[in-house]
Amino acid sequence: MAETIVKHPLEPLSKEEIQAAVSIVKVQKQLGAYDRFVSIELKEPKKEKVQSFDGTQSIPREAFIILLNNRAGACYEAVVSLNEGKVTSWELIPGVQPMIMLDEHIECEKIVQESPEFHEALKRLGIEDPGLVMVDLWSAGNFGTEEDSTVRLARPLCFLRSDAKDNGYARPLPLVPIVDLNKMEILRVEEYQYTRIPAEASNYTPDRVGPLRTGIKPVEITQPEGPSFTVNGHEVEWQNWSFRIGFNPREGLTIHNVSYEDQGRKRPVMYRGALSEMVVPYGDPGAIQNRKNAFDSGEYGIGQLANSLELGCDCVGYIKYFDAPMTNSKGELVTIKNAICMHEEDFGILWKHTDWRSNDVEVRRSRRLVVSSISTVANYEYGFFWYFYQDGNIQFEVKLTGILSTAGLHPGETSKYGTMVGPDLYAPNHQHFFNVRMDMQIDGNENSVYEVNVLAEELGGDNPRENAFYAKSTLLETELQARRKLKLETARYWKIVNDNVKNSLGQSVGYKLVSGENCFPFASEQSSLLKRAGFIKQHLWVTPYNEKEMYASGNYPNQNIGGEGLEAWTAQDRPVSNTDIVVWYTMGHTHVPRPEDWPVMPAAYIGFMLKPVSFFDRSPAINLPPSPKKNYCSSSVKANGCQS
Repeated sequence: MAETIVKHPLEPLSKEEIQAAVSIVKVQKQLGAYDRFVSIELKEPKKEKVQSFDGTQSIPREAFIILLNNRAGACYEAVVSLNEGKVTSWELIPGVQPMIMLDEHIECEKIVQESPEFHEALKRLGIEDPGLVMVDLWSAGNFGTEEDSTVRLARPLCFLRSDAKDNGYARPLPLVPIVDLNKMEILRVEEYQYTRIPAEASNYTPDRVGPLRTGIKPVEITQPEGPSFTVNGHEVEWQNWSFRIGFNPREGLTIHNVSYEDQGRKRPVMYRGALSEMVVPYGDPGAIQNRKNAFDSGEYGIGQLANSLELGCDCVGYIKYFDAPMTNSKGELVTIKNAICMHEEDFGILWKHTDWRSNDVEVRRSRRLVVSSISTVANYEYGFFWYFYQDGNIQFEVKLTGILSTAGLHPGETSKYGTMVGPDLYAPNHQHFFNVRMDMQIDGNENSVYEVNVLAEELGGDNPRENAFYAKSTLLETELQARRKLKLETARYWKIVNDNVKNSLGQSVGYKLVSGENCFPFASEQSSLLKRAGFIKQHLWVTPYNEKEMYASGNYPNQNIGGEGLEAWTAQDRPVSNTDIVVWYTMGHTHVPRPEDWPVMPAAYIGFMLKPVSFFDRSPAINLPPSPKKNYCSSSVKANGCQS
């Protein structure tokens, strides 16, 4: 194959490159019908090669492919050189289960609906039409049984629709078919007892919710002169920011080479940022619910479940979309059109001051650039948003919405471990944990992390009014030192700094991590959850850069017994001071459901910010121009214009 010329080595694989990689590995490894493509993505070049890239010479292009042979139950990792047109690496990865493919979701539902054993179980519930049963594939986890470790399992949850458009989550069924995904066979159907299936419909589409509210006047968002950003391939420039956008089947949206232009100089901030892992543990000990610990990234692939954003109102304004080409399990090209949305939005007041003596008022409105992707994982939707601000802030946010995972109740019964949302229907308590991996690059690769605790000054002569407090910074020198939890009592936060570079005041340049909502896990230390998702034990982890350490729960969390990922890596207690480091932040949302979350949950927001601290000499937003007068309007001004 002729050498593929690209403008930048981090440009995602094109459709043509994906098709070429699939063809090469199929032919050279003589793949057959039992060989399935789990994922294919760009094998990112080594960091030093990317950082030395000057645009004059192309860097060889490689594809990284994960495959599963259903017959042997064997997982392989392959590297394909697109320049040389050959497989350069082929490795058997023993004892693992790669993430569940989208095709498996579809095939699993079909074989369950067609199963005579399942039909008999449905008849015992008085259900005659299996085509009305929704079968949501749930990962099985690993609770120490031989089956958990040797069979590629799924434990689907089942729900009943009244018709093809009905919200089936209103009618959970007491049936759990256990499926061998390699053989696509039902091993058994576990049956549990309900007095009756919940009967009340709970729909959400406009044609089924009754009269819609009125009186909502239009809000128009227009940019008649176009956007303030520019795009070259997947490279973006906006308001002094520049960065690259990436996407892959597992992580979904990724951000690369983030820098800020300051007085004519591009200053690096972050080399790579992405969702590393997420897990959703349920807190209900009931037989149907107690195995629900979904690793939505490592088990299902957030990227392969991304929405096509063209048909909804996910983004408004002047929008730039990016497609996400990938393959299905047969290696056939599949493109998620408009998987990524980018646009600008107004974000209220950035800064303001009124000089009450002269009555002079200066106000600047904040604008932010939004890069987002939304994925549907069975009943839930997760929106992943990166925000870039004009004052140098970066924000990562997850928006959680969709439909609650439900369970049935006996008439008159309530659940200690959830909330009733309808007659004979409850939603179990659960948590959502997200880990974000940030390969930091504050003015260079040599970075350190300081923990900052705000402390009250000791009483005595230096504190006569007993009001003093100060911020104490402590360098986190090794990985074990850098296993840290939030502490509200000391307003704890963390700074990522470059002690080798100073601002004009002699301070080390840096960014601080400002937490938003967070929580701690409720599962015990001996639970399967804590063994497999050790990353949720700490809010902050710091590791030295290692290109093989990408995912907080390890490369293959699906049915893994645990002990891999961040806990194992940081047990080495490697130095993390003044070196090339990766910062991992874990945030959690504890969801005790409300009736108001049903039938579709209003979005919950969870995230964090990276805020410059001594990175600049003063506010980088001081030079923003005032907004045009025509943009100001009061209710007393007529609708035909705001002239003053």
